[in-house]
Amino acid sequence: MEFALQYEIQRSRPHYPGFMYDIYHQATEQVKLADVLGYHSVWTVEHHFLSEWSYSSAPEVWYGALSQVTKRIRLGHGICLLPIPFNHPARVAERIAVLDIMSNGRVEFGSGRSITEQELGGFQVNPEDSRAMWEEAVAAIPKMWMQETYSHDGKFFKMPEREVIPKPIQKPHPPMWVAATQPATWEIAGQKGIGALGFGISEPGMLDKLIAVYKKAIKTCEPVGAFVNDKTAAATICVCAPTREEAKVIAKDAIDFTTRKAAELFTPFAKQEIKGYEYYKKMAEQAVAIGDYRMSLADLDKRIESGSVMVGDPEDCLKVAKIYEAAGIDMLLMLVQVGAVPHDKVMQTIDLIGKHVMPKLSASSRTYQAEAAAAAGR
Repeated sequence: MEFALQYEIQRSRPHYPGFMYDIYHQATEQVKLADVLGYHSVWTVEHHFLSEWSYSSAPEVWYGALSQVTKRIRLGHGICLLPIPFNHPARVAERIAVLDIMSNGRVEFGSGRSITEQELGGFQVNPEDSRAMWEEAVAAIPKMWMQETYSHDGKFFKMPEREVIPKPIQKPHPPMWVAATQPATWEIAGQKGIGALGFGISEPGMLDKLIAVYKKAIKTCEPVGAFVNDKTAAATICVCAPTREEAKVIAKDAIDFTTRKAAELFTPFAKQEIKGYEYYKKMAEQAVAIGDYRMSLADLDKRIESGSVMVGDPEDCLKVAKIYEAAGIDMLLMLVQVGAVPHDKVMQTIDLIGKHVMPKLSASSRTYQAEAAAAAGR
């Protein structure tokens, strides 16, 4: 199993002048450390209008900067929004290709359709069209990369024959993924032969069934790209410290924040009936029913033991990681910059996981760290 960082570029209130500058530059330092420690990849979202939750509205710009200050860590779009009011497919193809060139072939291309009313409404996307918009775009983009010229006459976008340039340096193209935030998307990912990024539904126990659905679907897939990417990933909040008690103190407010904010984001769906978003209506109704979102430290202990959060000392975190590995996950996406967790504590998490957890489960991490140690000793 590989280990990766997942970013919303997040900061809960209270805010202070300059906090947006800080969270971007701090996240850059965090990724540089992850690069040195041998993490597989870093992933970040594309979100709009979601104050506190995410300030990552132009991830391709941040990734351009990261490509120049890192050497080996892969850069994953987790995800790029494909309904055309957000992004034209040709512009996506161009941006991904340039990033692939500037990073020397380190791009992972994840896509999706958006799951919040704030974003869909802000860009005037009809939610009931969003899946069809994504399907049309995700099938077109790899053709733009592989064909010398490309034209399109579809329902949601039309394009006369043009040479979409430049082309990515990974051949035939970068690996493709989709955000699998609701159960139905795991099957769709398998049918299209692309990797599943398990955001939201990532607790062990639930994952086993979803992975089984994905693996069954991918056996008879019709790939949208030139090759099948049969990998799965799951996301979890991660706070690692020398002791469980310290980690719990750091993590509690951050987890409470994510519970509160997620409820706010999905609440608009509670009063609507939208085709394709029935799962989010159910989530919204459950969030409203929770009421008091604040958990006790005893509740946090239960969540640690169940594996639903990766919080504690390195041994605690290793146990949780093993649960995900046993479920069949290929890559664990760790949200480390959560709420208002201080930068030094995020760096501590990345360092402890990289040195004490990753080498025990990731063969590529062991190899990289051994090679780095040998090079340092020369």
